[in-house]
Amino acid sequence: MARLAKIIATRKKSKFKVKHRNRCEICGRPRSYMRVFKLCRCCFRQLALKGMIPGITKSSW
Repeated sequence: MARLAKIIATRKKSKFKVKHRNRCEICGRPRSYMRVFKLCRCCFRQLALKGMIPGITKSSW
């Protein structure tokens, strides 16, 4: 519930630009956010392993 409230609050236009916080589009996590994919590391890893992100593969050597 608290996370949902934070997500809704951040979608609202802020009075100051400094207060903007990047959040994952799937789960709303504010930390470990990747700008290029607009996802947090947890969701990025799940989608990459499923093959849902084009061009991303698990490295193996």
